[in-house]
Amino acid sequence: MIELPFFGSAANQLAGLDISSSSVKLVELAGGDKEGYKVERYAIEPLPRDAVTDGNIANLEAVSDAVRRALRRFGPGVRNVAMALPASSVITKKIILPTGLREQEMELSVESEANQYIPFALDEVNLDFQVIGPAPGSPDELEVLIAASRKDKVEDRVAVAQAAGLKATVVDVESLATESALELVSRQLPNGGEDKVIGLVDVGANVMNVTVFRNRQQVYAREQAFGGNQLTQDIARQYGMSIDEAEVAKRAGALPDTYSRELMRPFMDSLALEVSRALQFFFTSTQYNQVDHLVLAGGCAVMPGLAEVVAARTQVETIIGNPFVGMTVSSKVRPKNLLADAPSLMVACGLALRRFDA
Repeated sequence: MIELPFFGSAANQLAGLDISSSSVKLVELAGGDKEGYKVERYAIEPLPRDAVTDGNIANLEAVSDAVRRALRRFGPGVRNVAMALPASSVITKKIILPTGLREQEMELSVESEANQYIPFALDEVNLDFQVIGPAPGSPDELEVLIAASRKDKVEDRVAVAQAAGLKATVVDVESLATESALELVSRQLPNGGEDKVIGLVDVGANVMNVTVFRNRQQVYAREQAFGGNQLTQDIARQYGMSIDEAEVAKRAGALPDTYSRELMRPFMDSLALEVSRALQFFFTSTQYNQVDHLVLAGGCAVMPGLAEVVAARTQVETIIGNPFVGMTVSSKVRPKNLLADAPSLMVACGLALRRFDA
């Protein structure tokens, strides 16, 4: 939803490139919302440990190498990519401006407002804005979303794309890209999730993000230090492996028969408890007292039986996030693999959707 000013608009052929702490992911969609989307191709390439830490690219060469490997599997033909910054690297703020401003007047107003919220000099940041629509309850005013990030955060991601022979034509915010993909998931809910409170639980390698929406508006967000790396560490300890060996064995499913009972189930119970705690924080800090649906995303969401474990703990109907349901799939994509990988492709899918922006 947010383009940083020195980037052009979305290109005709555009792939979503998501760089997380554990892997890089590429997704290309074709078609369109009216005729239906098609999954053209996708690729996932694991990253070395600590190549990306806390959303920051710590080892540019290692990340670029991973993108190049993903591109080799992805195949030729894509040069333009949409990328995203983690929400922690971006300051977003909704502001109210009068209607009827010329573009230059709006830019000046946005800069003036941004000065109040951004703890850096404006020449150190990339700043952009988007008009959301009429301000609630005030037809003479506009609601405008502003977003700003330190230039070095943007430049690191752009440099990774360039090193892999790609051009970053759009830079988004991970949370906004996820929202776009969640819109596709919400269509699978009764009545499209209309007027329902939907919690998105994205469990990554180190962090669990819980974001709550109602009618496509974010009403709450919380980040908790919990992720799949804890299970990897448990595997390494239990079976005398290095962390890297444990991660490979976990991905490949090459673990002893006792793994499910001894390690995976206790981890899923812990995850469900963390989700339950996050919901309690949500209830105590907002006017809401219930969540109607939970959507699980991220690499951990593919664990067999996780949705049932979370639903039993939280007493909330829980589904695995798959934004590709109902899409046609090209012959380059194996449907079974896509089904398994879908929850970890939410951000990349949301970025790939930028191809269809007007």
